[in-house]
Amino acid sequence: MTRKEQILQMLETAPKDAFLRFALAKEWEQEGNDPTALNIYRSLVNDQPEYVGTYYHLGKTLVRMERPREAWKVFTQGMEVTKRLGEIHAMRELAGARMELGDEEDFA
Repeated sequence: MTRKEQILQMLETAPKDAFLRFALAKEWEQEGNDPTALNIYRSLVNDQPEYVGTYYHLGKTLVRMERPREAWKVFTQGMEVTKRLGEIHAMRELAGARMELGDEEDFA
């Protein structure tokens, strides 16, 4: 049984588990299926916005899909959540990823 199959099996009994959903998105991402990973990441942000690791990976997926404006917004949204939660390390990672895309003026 592959890792992805194991995760899918575990999700049958815990379909809202953020860690499992995140892990499944990472599996799809590793297989090069960014659209499926993107859908899972978006669902996680909508359902469990305080699962802060999602914002970075969602943004990076959008960057790979050549959607930098959306990625910039996701990184910004994640920075707001991490700041509110006091997750300084995650906030810095998001700020760095956002800075790689450009300045605020580039996305206004």
